[in-house]
Amino acid sequence: MDDRAGLSWRWSRFGLGMLFAVPAIVVAPFDLSLAVAFGIGVVPAAAFGMPPQRRSRAIIPVVGVLSAMALLLGSVLAASPVIAVVGVFVLAVLASVNATRGRGGQLLLVLALPMTGIGLSFTWSPVTLGFAACIVVGSIYAWILMLLWPERDEAPHPPPPVPRGRAMLVYGILLGAGAATAAALGFLWDLEHVGWATGAVLLVMRPVRGQLIARSIGRAVSVLIGALAAAVVAVLDPADVVVGIVVGLVIGSACAIQESRWYVVPGFTTFLALTLIMSTSPEPPAERFVERAVETLIGVGLALFFGAVVPSIVSLLARVRRRSSA
Repeated sequence: MDDRAGLSWRWSRFGLGMLFAVPAIVVAPFDLSLAVAFGIGVVPAAAFGMPPQRRSRAIIPVVGVLSAMALLLGSVLAASPVIAVVGVFVLAVLASVNATRGRGGQLLLVLALPMTGIGLSFTWSPVTLGFAACIVVGSIYAWILMLLWPERDEAPHPPPPVPRGRAMLVYGILLGAGAATAAALGFLWDLEHVGWATGAVLLVMRPVRGQLIARSIGRAVSVLIGALAAAVVAVLDPADVVVGIVVGLVIGSACAIQESRWYVVPGFTTFLALTLIMSTSPEPPAERFVERAVETLIGVGLALFFGAVVPSIVSLLARVRRRSSA
């Protein structure tokens, strides 16, 4: 049973997060979009948390490199809608089946696979390469800072339980079907950010129903709040230096609440992503807010459908068939 608080806060982690954000704050007065990109670059490290032992913190650069490579893979797949849809399905099945093979397999499922889905919003270009580089550099920078933090004599929180055998194959098929459907709808409707709904499916769906429901609610609510906050900042149009400070506070907060049981990190990442988009896009903030909210709800809805509704229907039909044959 998970004994973490629903929403926890560590001031020491907030201070660490503010240090993560120093490059973004410094660059903001000169180039806001680059500053936010630097801020997003440290998000994987901030969201992953800080292992208690320094030796274990070497996982942080691995997380950054894995995130960047998965993002680039998604951008390559996005060049062909058919390949993207099929590729997301196949990758979901493979990642799910291999998730039982230790921590590395779980990282591929819960980190690399969603980043690949999010990568469908990008095209292979120097800008995308630069964004991936920001993630790698940000993770290395965060790791160096983490080495300065004292070690703690505590056991890390155990990862959520993962079913074994055939259950993960079935889960992978359902996960792949949900993500592939989200990607197909994104391409069919010519959405600008195909990866938003696709990423939502891959981030929300879990093989345990309780986790699925909790993450669905958490992602929907936190994304709406984060998107609304980004839209308000865009409407107010403060000086770039002020936006840089706000970005720093957001990163610091994301780091401070990392140990919370509630799934609220998407609110912080949504704020950063939309702030970056709104700083370079002529569309009004309200339009971007609606776009982000609707596409996230589409992804959450598909996750609930394939993760909860479909298994329930299959289970019900199986019971009916058994009773009729008895």
